[in-house]
Amino acid sequence: MATWDPTSLPTRPGIYMRFVRAAAAQISGGARGTVAIPLLAYDGTAVEKSFYTVENEADAVGLFGSANIRSILLALSGGAKEVLVYTMPATPVADDYVDMREAFDARPFNVFVFDGEYNVEQQAATKTWVAQNREDGKDFIVVIGGDAATDADPALGNARSTLNKDDYIVNVISGGIVNGVTYTSSEYAPYIAGDIAGTPISESITYDQLPLEDVTKRLTNSQTVAALAAGSLVFTNDGEKVKIEQGITTSGLKIKSIRTQQAITADVSRTATNSYIGKLPNNADGQATLIVAVKAYLEGLGAAVLTQPVVMLDPQRPSTGDKVFLLISYTETDTMERIFVTVNID
Repeated sequence: MATWDPTSLPTRPGIYMRFVRAAAAQISGGARGTVAIPLLAYDGTAVEKSFYTVENEADAVGLFGSANIRSILLALSGGAKEVLVYTMPATPVADDYVDMREAFDARPFNVFVFDGEYNVEQQAATKTWVAQNREDGKDFIVVIGGDAATDADPALGNARSTLNKDDYIVNVISGGIVNGVTYTSSEYAPYIAGDIAGTPISESITYDQLPLEDVTKRLTNSQTVAALAAGSLVFTNDGEKVKIEQGITTSGLKIKSIRTQQAITADVSRTATNSYIGKLPNNADGQATLIVAVKAYLEGLGAAVLTQPVVMLDPQRPSTGDKVFLLISYTETDTMERIFVTVNID
């Protein structure tokens, strides 16, 4: 077969064409929408310290009992495709939480949230866990909240945001009321986790309407501004509906931006592991194939996610031997969140 240019693939079928097409096509969006929950109580067929994947209420009832699945149902109704449940021991101690985190280390998921509990010590341990996983190349978002006392005082909720400041942590400081039932921010956090997991990376959760009748505490404008500055996720009742004020993490970054970064990391890493490492020659042709595939993937995310993607060999680090250094850049696409209107009146 004739020689080929990695930047302009031949149309005739053959081994090279098949290889290049496969390499380029395999960098695609991986599974999104999985929320991880360590379940505290269950009386169905489930056994402790085990994993279960739940996609609907019927399965959840059979496994865990109807009285124990509120967090699971909230995550699913928020938009999660599935919930990855780990069953905690009946009376968990600190070591059981360590075992839980280590167990989740070996499982893929997108958002982690507790089963409605507010545990300051475990929130601190989770912050350390998130940072360690990020260093190890595993990225996910964590959603935390508070109790009735901290929900009543936004300054306390904001202090929790500061204490858990991290690009990957979302701190809910508002509770909610639905059908006469009051949820603390920790109890309602699974719904927010589902909303984050189920929202496409081309969209933001800012101004997402929540199925709540009211918030447990309505914040003033100055309190809302202070909460956003602190990196807190706030619910607002605008007189007609309850909505998320702005989708941000405790570091103040947009959740949309973080999820885009996480998606790119996960998708490119997964494909490199499955199809490139140990399979592509580290020469000009192999490097060009890798570059074309990565750029095609970035372009495929669409202009609602990013624009102007550039993929090239890093000029500061020679790609020789078994090492390849790529330099990737792009411009993030934000969503409209502030609209300023000038009205001229004659």
